[in-house]
Amino acid sequence: MAIHYYAEDIPAPAIKRRKVSAWIKEVAAGHGYKVGEISYIFCSDEKILEINRQYLRHDYYTDIITFDETEGETISGDLFISLETVKTNAEKFHTTYEEELHRTIIHGILHLCGINDKGTGEREIMEKEENRALALIRD
Repeated sequence: MAIHYYAEDIPAPAIKRRKVSAWIKEVAAGHGYKVGEISYIFCSDEKILEINRQYLRHDYYTDIITFDETEGETISGDLFISLETVKTNAEKFHTTYEEELHRTIIHGILHLCGINDKGTGEREIMEKEENRALALIRD
């Protein structure tokens, strides 16, 4: 069981992989899950738009697309992250690129743990869980 990091059509981000992987496992455990096979694929806006159109029939840019392969209490999946959108969001929300990247990374994990953000009140729950998780990596 492992967490993998790939870059599709752009340079990989400078993240502390061991620290981030340990953090992901800690957050998952806090929600009652173990980590199975997780693959992060960092890509461009154009690549994520292509994936969004092809697999989800959505015609817009996004920061993350999560393909959930979770079975039981073991989370697994492929998570595509557009680093260009992460950078744009960091500027938009007046935060650092690193913090926004961490938020996006953990957002996908929270989805795999069953937390949604589309329905009434769900976005607030997701934000609360993201903020709680972000506090752990800052320690």
